[in-house]
Amino acid sequence: MFGHAPAKGQQLDDHYFGSIPERINAFMRDFENESLRLGIPVKTRHNEVAPNQFECAPIYEESNLANDHNLLLMDIMDKVARRHDFRVLFHEKPFAGLNGSGKHNNWSLSTNTGVNLLAPGKNPKSNLQFLTFFINTISAIHKHADILRASIAAAGNDHRLGANEAPPAIISVFIGTQLSALLDELEENVGSGKMTPEEKTALKMEIGKIPEILLDNTDRNRTSPFAFTGNKFEFRAVGSTANCGVPMTALNMMVADELREFKKNVDAKIETGLSKDESILQELRKLIVASKDIRFEGNGYGEEWRKEAKRRGLSNLSNTLEAIEVYERKEVIELFERNKVLSKRELDSRYEIELEKLIMKLQIEGRVMGDMVKNHIIPTAYNYQNKLIENVTGLIKIFGEESNDIGKSQKELIIKIANHVDKLNELVDSMVDGRRKANKLENMKQRAQAYQNNVKSCFDDIRYHADKLEMMIDDEIWPLPKLREMLFTR
Repeated sequence: MFGHAPAKGQQLDDHYFGSIPERINAFMRDFENESLRLGIPVKTRHNEVAPNQFECAPIYEESNLANDHNLLLMDIMDKVARRHDFRVLFHEKPFAGLNGSGKHNNWSLSTNTGVNLLAPGKNPKSNLQFLTFFINTISAIHKHADILRASIAAAGNDHRLGANEAPPAIISVFIGTQLSALLDELEENVGSGKMTPEEKTALKMEIGKIPEILLDNTDRNRTSPFAFTGNKFEFRAVGSTANCGVPMTALNMMVADELREFKKNVDAKIETGLSKDESILQELRKLIVASKDIRFEGNGYGEEWRKEAKRRGLSNLSNTLEAIEVYERKEVIELFERNKVLSKRELDSRYEIELEKLIMKLQIEGRVMGDMVKNHIIPTAYNYQNKLIENVTGLIKIFGEESNDIGKSQKELIIKIANHVDKLNELVDSMVDGRRKANKLENMKQRAQAYQNNVKSCFDDIRYHADKLEMMIDDEIWPLPKLREMLFTR
């Protein structure tokens, strides 16, 4: 959130006075009161890492209602911020090198009587229930990780994923070393036939330890996109502008499909004469073995993990265009249709909408960037160059051309500015040409690919040279707020 001065002649309300922190506190109190008035209790006092970044934490509730309230809170936040002459940034990564913004979707399953199926119980029987839903969820993520990645794909989120505490684009599951050890023990100790009484007792003792394991095993791996945090999973890769209904629908669907398949397989084992508990444990062991590759406890940012993930066969869909192509896969369409969530025609329409959103966002970003560079940054650079040239010319008049060292630093700065301006002109012209060619393509997918490859590919280089000029040019004539002015408000 960033403050700005009122327009000339604008009425000065009370909230204009005081320091930025005081005004932000006033905004937060107003926001909380407005939310409570609509029946949505929230907590907003939690400072986050980036300057003027704060966490809004709504109270948990049933997912349909929680999602509606989440969208409503975003609208309230924007309106209340404007009332206090602030603007709320929902962009996932407004500043390179600083923490971006996202939504942490805390997800669990419960019965219609309120029993949390991802919370361990007080005895081996209830803990077997916990393991059933816990392991099936991990297995569902392993089978359908690409769908989960597609559900959070957005142009803004592409900048955020894998940078400054945000989880990477590679979907993995963090459950902690102690729960991982427990699953490894189950894998080792559950056989394919009937169990002896001694084996059953040993397993029950291990399963009975689950509440103790979780007591002090808090997750602190902030690089994990999907982490178990005591009695729920936390999906951390959702973007701050996102509608949470999309990833939650995908998650609910894939877990429901997995549970249905699990029950069918357990029933088949029971019919062969195995007990219910033995059948469940054997099926759970199969899922533990099959989904082992998705479990990861280490640093998700490291190059080592990217190599290891590739070795394990995990996808790394690094941008939105790659991610949303998942919706065209035959097996994905069958999954949505099998669970009566979306038909092929509905998936096709959503895929096309996501393509159009990507194109429009990149087009807007490209147009704004081109306008800023051509109409603000480059003219200011010429202006400052002219001042330096006047300065050097004046020095030569006073000291003569023989004094080569006079004005040496100014001359070097003139050359540096000229080089950055030349590169900016070249890059912006290339970006505009790429956009012009992309807009002529009728096929939506081809147009999106052209924007991804020929327009967005220029953004980082343009940003680099513009940032260099920002550091060189006098504050007095620079036409835009400098980064330090926006970030370090007082």
